[in-house]
Amino acid sequence: MNIKKGREIELEVTDLAFGGKGIAKIDGFTLFVEQAVPGDRVIVRIFKKKKNYAESRIVSLLSPSMDRIKAPCAFSGFCGGCKWQFFKYEKQLEYKQRHVKESFEHIGGLEDVTVHPTRASDRIFEYRNKMEFSCSDRRWLLPDELGDERIDIGFALGLHVPGTFHKVLDIDKCLIHPETGNEILNTVRQYMKNSTRPLYGLRSHEGFWRFLMIRHSVAYDQWLVNIVTSSKDLAEVQPLADELCEKFPNIASVVNNVTASIASVATGEYEVHLAGERCLKEKLGPYEFEVSANSFFQTNTRGAVVLYDMVKEYAQLTGKEDVLDLYSGTGTIPIWLSDSANEITGIEIVESAVNDARENCRKNGVSNCRFMVGDIREVGSKISKTPDVLIIDPPRTGMHKDVVKQVLDLNPKRIVYVSCNPATLARDAGMMKDAYRVAEIQPVDMFPHTYHIEVVARLEAL
Repeated sequence: MNIKKGREIELEVTDLAFGGKGIAKIDGFTLFVEQAVPGDRVIVRIFKKKKNYAESRIVSLLSPSMDRIKAPCAFSGFCGGCKWQFFKYEKQLEYKQRHVKESFEHIGGLEDVTVHPTRASDRIFEYRNKMEFSCSDRRWLLPDELGDERIDIGFALGLHVPGTFHKVLDIDKCLIHPETGNEILNTVRQYMKNSTRPLYGLRSHEGFWRFLMIRHSVAYDQWLVNIVTSSKDLAEVQPLADELCEKFPNIASVVNNVTASIASVATGEYEVHLAGERCLKEKLGPYEFEVSANSFFQTNTRGAVVLYDMVKEYAQLTGKEDVLDLYSGTGTIPIWLSDSANEITGIEIVESAVNDARENCRKNGVSNCRFMVGDIREVGSKISKTPDVLIIDPPRTGMHKDVVKQVLDLNPKRIVYVSCNPATLARDAGMMKDAYRVAEIQPVDMFPHTYHIEVVARLEAL
């Protein structure tokens, strides 16, 4: 069959690729199908053609898969957030387990690795403790909104459509965000609409209102609101902070991050404190943490407890071990393991995160954790004593090859590797396979209705 851009083809979706797209085969040629489920019979239109594959979108759903359900969100299929709402949750878990296993086989070259069934999320809606909403002077219209002259196409506060950077969906409700967060979102939306200051243009880089970031403390049911603007204007933002605190008594903090940078990142060059406390308090198990507007914290609080429990189980600590934690961040994993280890050393390149880690230890009465600031490739050489257990929790890109070499030189008897990207975990494990075997892997679903998956792997020295 001649497959070319713009052509419409009837086909059956037979599989899912890592990244969430459906897979179909025509005469051995691979077609990726957006928003498809294995078992769907569809007519698709090709929008991209390469030598070895093509990409397509569904024009007509002829016969839905038995695993397809009606998505409860009005923005499903358009929003770039949770793309799998139309996919049965139990099937999501199965495919996530399989994708982890396939990553180790195809990328790491590791066969017969034990990958346990995916641990389900306690909640599949209202589970995110942090949401970032973008402002834009260009609104993306849904199909049923096209031609409606009542809609202000020059205003949007919401989430991006995949493949666009300057147009934003004007979202009034996100189902993976707690309901109070949606009420805060809509209060801010109305204030911005009535404001004399314009929304930021993602093409023109002009305008005032840039982002709204909302954090939620699950333990205390309190909220932090971060209003990101392009310049400082207390006369404009302070009344908004006052209105929010009056309307929502459980808002603990309101801050204003200010940035003139054209980078589309919801952090400021500096921060103005508007109301309440400067930080939000959250608990993981018995431990309490301060979470500021720009600090890193796992976005699924309940899932983080499951994840860290798996780290502790795989570390197999007896209270006598010395532990080294690479990429230790604000100290959540060292603190979680502190009651079961002799001493824990964390290495982290971000100095503010290390300061937070030390403060978190102080507030929780943890005395057996110490932290070093710097690049692992430089600071790691100062570690003279071989740790009994090594914890690795890197960014999505995984470990640099020089860090892998340092790990091999350290030669700990056990490694617990935490990853939000099975592909880079598999790659790194493949580079260490002559010295370590992957004993077992536990996927933990922190992000229902997305293809993303957290993974904890236990590696044992050969």
